Amino acid sequence: MIHTPRDPDFEARVRSSFAAQKFMETLGARLERVAPGEVEIALPFRADLTQQHGYLHAGVAAALADSACGYAALTLMEPGAAVLSVEFKLNVLAPAEGSRFAAVGKVVRAGRTLTVCSAEVRALQDERDSVVAMMQATMMAIRDRTGMRD
Repeated sequence: MIHTPRDPDFEARVRSSFAAQKFMETLGARLERVAPGEVEIALPFRADLTQQHGYLHAGVAAALADSACGYAALTLMEPGAAVLSVEFKLNVLAPAEGSRFAAVGKVVRAGRTLTVCSAEVRALQDERDSVVAMMQATMMAIRDRTGMRD
């Protein structure tokens, strides 16, 4: 699907917002790709992000997919808008085992206030690349308040 951004500076706004998101920084996630209606976030494997069986924790996969969906939605929002998650559903399809993980968020339908997105979280190991989780999410446009913090 071809999307047309409403903000010519969408990429700079997405990158700036991602850089300010402390949780993604804590996880060690990186914003890899930004395009109209699509974002990719990558995360190298870290043992401290696993659950008791050594797989990437589903909460981490959910956070990656949520951020990928949110930033995909932000690429199509009006200048001066920011994004908040309204709801999401995550399906875990397989144990998340790999040396690297990538979440690709895509806009399914962009509205003025609400945007529906989907995401895949992929586990990458050597030549193997498998989808380990899928998300469907709804994102809401809000007024950007980053300049109003104390």
